[in-house]
Amino acid sequence: MNLLDELRTLGVDVEDGMKRLMGNEKLYTRLLGSFVKMIKSQEVTEDFDATDCTPVIEKVHSIKGTAGNLSLTPIFESYSEMLSLLRTGKPEEAREVLKKVLPVQKEIVDCIERHMNA
Repeated sequence: MNLLDELRTLGVDVEDGMKRLMGNEKLYTRLLGSFVKMIKSQEVTEDFDATDCTPVIEKVHSIKGTAGNLSLTPIFESYSEMLSLLRTGKPEEAREVLKKVLPVQKEIVDCIERHMNA
């Protein structure tokens, strides 16, 4: 199974992501690689500081935007929910959403890395 087909099975709306790039599969694939680098440098972990959420809000906002642009739907939807919860002073609820999305996020990132290193 190729990268795009595998991403589809993980809930990624590849067609929408490609449409944003006028069907340029090469660019889409390159941007997926950039997403992997960004997610690793902007990683949000479950042990974030609930008393000062500003740094985590910035990271969540960045990941949400990039995931949305690439139509990485499961990641985009979860980070959108987390951002809303963090901005309304509900860090524990945001942490629960994060716990649920991290395995899905790992699957998507692993899939991209596996195909880009093949």
